[in-house]
Amino acid sequence: MTEIDTSKPHPARMYDWYLGGKDNYPVDEELGRQMLALEPRVPVMAKVNRAFMHRATRWLAGQGVRQFLDIGTGIPTEPNLHQVAQSIAPDARVVYCDNDPIVLAHAAALLRSAPGGITEYVQADVRDPATILEGAGKVLDFGQPVALSLVALLHFITDEDGAHDLVARLLAELPSGSYLMMTHATSDFTPEESAAATARLKAGGVTLALRTREEFTRFFDGLQLVEPGVEVVHKWHPELGEPVPGQDDGVIPGYGAVARKP
Repeated sequence: MTEIDTSKPHPARMYDWYLGGKDNYPVDEELGRQMLALEPRVPVMAKVNRAFMHRATRWLAGQGVRQFLDIGTGIPTEPNLHQVAQSIAPDARVVYCDNDPIVLAHAAALLRSAPGGITEYVQADVRDPATILEGAGKVLDFGQPVALSLVALLHFITDEDGAHDLVARLLAELPSGSYLMMTHATSDFTPEESAAATARLKAGGVTLALRTREEFTRFFDGLQLVEPGVEVVHKWHPELGEPVPGQDDGVIPGYGAVARKP
């Protein structure tokens, strides 16, 4: 197993700390606390993204989708995507993918599939779509629709790193009737705080590529957006889940959307 680097913070472990988890290290908590000083709602934002994943997964499973590819999985926090999907469709197949070895260390929690379904884990970076697709292809049938989940991930990938090309490459392997579900942080509502947060993360070795609503919407070019289209994360089909405490205290600075590949 790849050695876990505890000398610098990692977004997956910071996310775990925001959610109240214990699978993080002092370096993650230190930068996490610095972020809280700039934006006290960061833990709420993390929970709102998680809740979006639950709602979008329920919606997709309700549409008959039985295959899910979740990239940027993060440290397991129940209910995980496969538990949500398989509660509706026990035969659902789910492949998780993350680049943090600590997620691999907890992969057993991600692999507790319902008896009729399958879950698998691929250790890879989103910047290496070939490895992801090769691993996922051992479990998923790319001749049938797949839901590609990129929740709270692409705001760590810059345009210089080819963020849009990466999404296009992944979608190119998926057939008609597949879906893309995404959330993304934005500076649209809090430009000064966002600039300060981006600088603080950069100093800590974490890249943050915040995008505007228009820039986020570009990821869905050529796809059919599901109503209500691009929306502030917690306002996307709230009826499909439970409200997150604190989410109504002003606008949560992030967008979410689901779209179908025609």
